[in-house]
Amino acid sequence: MNDATTPDRSQFTAAEWRLIESCRSPLAVQRYLMTIPYNRELRGATQHSFRRVLRENRAHCLEGALVAATILEQHGYPPLLASIESQDHLDHVLFLYQARGKWGAVARSRDIALHGRKPVFRTVRDLVMSYYDAYIDGSGRITGYAATNLWELGDYDWRFSMRNVKKVERHLQDIPHRAIRGSQSRYDRALRRYVEFHRRHPDRSPDYFPNRHTWLR
Repeated sequence: MNDATTPDRSQFTAAEWRLIESCRSPLAVQRYLMTIPYNRELRGATQHSFRRVLRENRAHCLEGALVAATILEQHGYPPLLASIESQDHLDHVLFLYQARGKWGAVARSRDIALHGRKPVFRTVRDLVMSYYDAYIDGSGRITGYAATNLWELGDYDWRFSMRNVKKVERHLQDIPHRAIRGSQSRYDRALRRYVEFHRRHPDRSPDYFPNRHTWLR
């Protein structure tokens, strides 16, 4: 499955192509993303393309999703992204993939529980809900999600541009999102657990979630 805008090998540098050849699966891409620093945007907001991420050697969630989309597109995966909305407007972006009819994700985050997922979810909503408890941190709470194919952006250069690819971010914000309404009791329980964990371990990312067996790592 390819789109007319999918680049061929000649458009990549030798170093980029070596990375693509070494990352032939979602798991391999997830492991690669874990080797580069998280982009904390200390010099201002960024929306880096695949090529710029490799140049800068850092990525936040949107940038990690674009890296995954560019690499795995070369191995036959369509460039599908999911946008997860949060009540505090700190949204999360995933690269989506399917295996044997089930959904999984590749993702980069500051929090260990918000990285990728194995392809074990029946629907995209089920996949998104696997992030629900881990998203609760005192301000965060998932409120909706949407999925899109980056081929919808036509010839927009989200793979190689050295400028911020702001159109991708705007597209993810503008597409219609489906609401998620988790129960208040579930939210309250998760928040209490997070607050207690953070009190005891202020420098650690919570890793106590029972769905660890679904994490892609």
